[in-house]
Amino acid sequence: MNDLKLKGTWNETKGKLKMKYGELTDDDLAYTEGKEDELFGRLQNKLGESKDAIRKMISDL
Repeated sequence: MNDLKLKGTWNETKGKLKMKYGELTDDDLAYTEGKEDELFGRLQNKLGESKDAIRKMISDL
């Protein structure tokens, strides 16, 4: 998933992630332009998945 797609659809994607993973909070999913690595780091810690797995999971939503 490229950064542009992430930016353009993040609100929709965030809702889908929260439905699928109820333990995720708004703070976990806070997206700030230019801080994608921080977002993926939070998701890695919370879900116990690799960065590549998380990218694939998001692109599959």
